[in-house]
Amino acid sequence: MSQYEMNGGGSPLLEKGLLRVLSPGGRRGLSILIYHRVLPQKDPLFPGEVDREEFDQQLALLKSRFTILPLLDAVRRARSGDLPPRAACITFDDGYADNAEVALPLLLKHGLHATFFIATGFLNGGRMWNDSVIELARRAPGGGLDASSLGLGKHALGSIAERQSAIPALIGQLKYLPMEERLAQVNRLADLARCELPSDLMMNTAQLHKLRDAGMGLGAHTVNHPILARLPAAQARQEIAAGKTALEDLLGQPVPLFAYPNGKPGEDYLAEHVSMVRELGFEGAVSTAWGASKGRQDVYQLPRFTPWDRSRLRFVLRLARNLTVSAQLV
Repeated sequence: MSQYEMNGGGSPLLEKGLLRVLSPGGRRGLSILIYHRVLPQKDPLFPGEVDREEFDQQLALLKSRFTILPLLDAVRRARSGDLPPRAACITFDDGYADNAEVALPLLLKHGLHATFFIATGFLNGGRMWNDSVIELARRAPGGGLDASSLGLGKHALGSIAERQSAIPALIGQLKYLPMEERLAQVNRLADLARCELPSDLMMNTAQLHKLRDAGMGLGAHTVNHPILARLPAAQARQEIAAGKTALEDLLGQPVPLFAYPNGKPGEDYLAEHVSMVRELGFEGAVSTAWGASKGRQDVYQLPRFTPWDRSRLRFVLRLARNLTVSAQLV
């Protein structure tokens, strides 16, 4: 019996009944879960990050409570009003190597489908800027990191807790800088930290093909994962289009789905970006807004959500509660 089955009370039949009420099918009640990484084992810096054992348990739970659909099927069935009750999809963002090496075998074990959104600029040895910050905070010599010359302050790194505090403090200062300025600052920060950063965090082409050959869905996520709302319109369109083309060339197949980087409606993407996605021939797109589609169904802004609870009952109840919230759109 898994941790999720042992922890918490509740009845599977009652839980399925509750989800059936909140997710009756037709055009309503689609749950889309979003993951980023599935680690081989727990990371002391991020103890809340899902690892292999926990993901295995979550998949077993999801399979027993929901009808898991490929996201593209769900988009088409939402459009036609033909969703089954308790419909759900599993998605991953960014293109981490552990998606292919850790998550895929578990998805295959449970016979479940997932869709992976890939930022193509980081394939084959690249690294996302936020991971550079995380890894330099993890690997920098103890004592501290003085980034005051960059306007980023001084950060103690003597303990796990101090390194955990330094990461969001640095990322928060860098996140909404223009892309080129942000990357330049991260490179300067890495030089100050004087440590070697990993080059195997993201997928390589062979791992991408492994997901394709296993029948998983693959979607576009731009090239460089920019905040689209902070880019000139022509550059935003180029990011969306070039990511689609690069992925189609690598896979040798159409890429019909898109995920907005960062994904918050009105903050990370705007109505003009929804129009671009539609015009570039995508069939659907996903945001990171919580909640469910109510009333107006927009398959170019499908909300996503992942419960963070560690007990089965709370995990299911949070998913159920999410179905009662109207998702934000632009």
